[in-house]
Amino acid sequence: MQHMLLCMANDVGTQLRKGVVEYCVLGLLQSAPTYGWKISEQLVSLGLIGSIGTLYPLLARLRDQGLIIAQADTSDSARPRKYYSLTPDGREQLRQFRAQWQPFSAAVSTIIAFDESRAQDPDASATPVKGTDQ
Repeated sequence: MQHMLLCMANDVGTQLRKGVVEYCVLGLLQSAPTYGWKISEQLVSLGLIGSIGTLYPLLARLRDQGLIIAQADTSDSARPRKYYSLTPDGREQLRQFRAQWQPFSAAVSTIIAFDESRAQDPDASATPVKGTDQ
């Protein structure tokens, strides 16, 4: 049973990350164009992706959707970097996500918040419904 609960918790984390990581990439690109390695370092350090290999298919999807563009660095470096930046559609998608994320995350936090006083008294969570026999 404990193994099953651990697997469920890992699966929930995976599903949550899949649902928001694309928007996190858009958020990282909102202030300035950034190259892939730097994006991946930030996402890996925050535990949002496992490795840089996870990022490039995600960047390709965002590019295919018209939310980001990629431009090669024109500097004299031996290995030019590809910089990614938001398109106007990408900025709009991020704006829409923000508008929905705040109330959604606040609602979830309210529901799953741990209330120690309720946890110690199992009857405290049983709220009587008006007009029913008790």
